[in-house]
Amino acid sequence: MLLIPGQGLLTILIGLLLIHFPGKRKLIKKVMGRPNIFIDSASQIPGALGSGGMSSKVIAARKVAMGGAPTMVANGEKTGILADLFAGKPVGTLVLPQSRRLKTRQHWIAYAKSPKGRVVVDAGARRALESGKKSLLPSGVKAVEGRSREGDSVEIVDEQETSIAYGLVNYRAGDLDKIKGVKTDQIESVLGYRGYDEVVHRDNMILTFRLKLKGGSEALRSNLLLAELIQKALEQADIPAAAVQVVPTPDRTAVQALLALEEDIDLMIPRGGEGLIRYVVQNTAIPVLKHYKGVCHVYVDRWADLAMAEEISFNAKVQRPGVCNAMETLLVHEGVAGEFLPSMVRRFEQAGVALRGCEKTRQWSSAVTAATKEDWREEFHDLILAIRVAPDMDAALDHIDRYGTRHTEAIVTRDYSRARRFLTEVDSSAVLVNASTRFNDGSELGLGAEIGISTSKLHAFGPMGLTELTTTKFVVTGDGQIRE
Repeated sequence: MLLIPGQGLLTILIGLLLIHFPGKRKLIKKVMGRPNIFIDSASQIPGALGSGGMSSKVIAARKVAMGGAPTMVANGEKTGILADLFAGKPVGTLVLPQSRRLKTRQHWIAYAKSPKGRVVVDAGARRALESGKKSLLPSGVKAVEGRSREGDSVEIVDEQETSIAYGLVNYRAGDLDKIKGVKTDQIESVLGYRGYDEVVHRDNMILTFRLKLKGGSEALRSNLLLAELIQKALEQADIPAAAVQVVPTPDRTAVQALLALEEDIDLMIPRGGEGLIRYVVQNTAIPVLKHYKGVCHVYVDRWADLAMAEEISFNAKVQRPGVCNAMETLLVHEGVAGEFLPSMVRRFEQAGVALRGCEKTRQWSSAVTAATKEDWREEFHDLILAIRVAPDMDAALDHIDRYGTRHTEAIVTRDYSRARRFLTEVDSSAVLVNASTRFNDGSELGLGAEIGISTSKLHAFGPMGLTELTTTKFVVTGDGQIRE
């Protein structure tokens, strides 16, 4: 196996292979981010010579990727392979670099052999380390595990055994155990010699990256169990289990503590009621992805297919009335109100929907109560619906602009130009033509598991999957060009 950083990893394999079932193998053409995720699923070609199998190739490529360079895993026995490789031809598996390159020393620490021991630290030391600006001092050490020597790699954990960082220790385990908990000016009197002030210097340390989750008190045990399952899956993919954590307390003071960690947390995504979201926005300097509420509208146009409009309106309100993409206000063009509303109102009433309407709406049923201005702004989260008859499309658009929350809006019409106008003028994260508002959902739109729906425009707008949380990095390669 010959490794050419930034160019190629020449081996007797054609590349990394994914095993579907015995006898069936598929070449993995591109690996992004962490190629070690394929260690368990990739396998060596039967009969191939050498040692280590695909795992050794993946590990080597992973180290290069963390160094910031791309690598191609390719067959070194193939004639002309070097020429093809340097020409940039797709001759094997391309392993793309990590977006964040580690410094040389941190790279070595991150990919050192298994740590020789563990250092358990108290809560104060953890806060100091996670700020990214402090070294580990003896006073913060609670316990020492293993037989590490000076200069060995150790894992730093808290008292709940959550991984915090990896670093190079300045003391052998026996001496460190003697000075745990003592102040730096007492080290010499305890050991009989003057040692380092720091147990692990910040320049010789790399923090464990992680996602912090804080759930509701009613689901604490379920959240802790789910986190445990996720952490086990991460370990199987050779990713630190501590990359995902759940705040293990229902105490609301934990929220206040999280909101204060501006230097440690990149993004807050509060999931819950409007009160919680507004509290988070008003009490932190951390960027927040949010939507306060979903006041969603369906507008039945003058040129709508009324049978279609009835099915869409009923689904948008009744299928799941408690979700953020449920319809809260139905707008109907007055040109079709007399034909559309009587049967629509009856159907809603039969389904147990409480109706609140304008004067024109109320003439179709005595069960429709008078709507107030507050009803137009309300996210009911229930089988309650506001209905308004609009004299024209301009009035419907004005209503959405005034009372909408930039979440989800839909129009039912057979007129293409009016549909295009609605799509252009409505400023919401999702705008639909002839479809239920219930489709504004990450899984329905192909985003995978939805993290939330953002009604702000920095930096995601609408449903968010993992891809929507990523940022863009511009890469420019040139040949001496300068800007005039």
